[in-house]
Amino acid sequence: MKKIKRVLLKISGEVLAGPEGTGADGKALLAVATEIQSLVKKNIQVAIVVGGGNFWRYRDNKALEIPRSTSDAVGMLATIMNARLLTEALRSIKVKARTLAAHGEFYFAEPYVPEFGRRCLDQGEVVICAGGTGNPYFTTDTAAALRALELNCDELLKGTQVEGVYDSDPRKNKKAKFLAKLSYQKVLDLELGVMDLTAIVLCKDNALPIRVFNGHVKGNLLKAAQGKSLGSLIS
Repeated sequence: MKKIKRVLLKISGEVLAGPEGTGADGKALLAVATEIQSLVKKNIQVAIVVGGGNFWRYRDNKALEIPRSTSDAVGMLATIMNARLLTEALRSIKVKARTLAAHGEFYFAEPYVPEFGRRCLDQGEVVICAGGTGNPYFTTDTAAALRALELNCDELLKGTQVEGVYDSDPRKNKKAKFLAKLSYQKVLDLELGVMDLTAIVLCKDNALPIRVFNGHVKGNLLKAAQGKSLGSLIS
């Protein structure tokens, strides 16, 4: 089993939300920060891409008829809000962390530059990448794949609400089959909704493994980062 030294963790904005699923919640932020801290204590370098769906998402606000590019720009700002909050949550428990963002404006986040991000990781800092890819029409899943490649991560980790990848939605289909290992091509062929398909293609073209696991179980993140048999591996 290859030793994993550096991972990219994709976190949805909803994970940081309060009980009603919107906004940000201090207890949720601290819980996520504590899980990340467990990786740092094991000398695993951690980069993170965080979504912004707890504040804004294009598909949830189509009725407003805002241009897609403008709506996505608001979503990118939402990810910076989440990234800053998570950065401060990590710092509150003595974990060195830094927010880097596409279109960073220093007051809110430092500009994202791959070389600088890699240097921060080498120095033991958790690097939280915000602002998506910096472009509209791309999801934060795609941003996660892109940043994982730019930062030379060994694996992309994605926590979900279920055990891993299934051939259909297990919350809707009780007969859904769990897939412990599967190829990128199978994800594409079946159009499985585990990640945006653009992200899957990017990982496929660059042989970046994706580990999908239940992110709501305490300790699962560390197990996933250590390469233990957990959830589903897409490779």
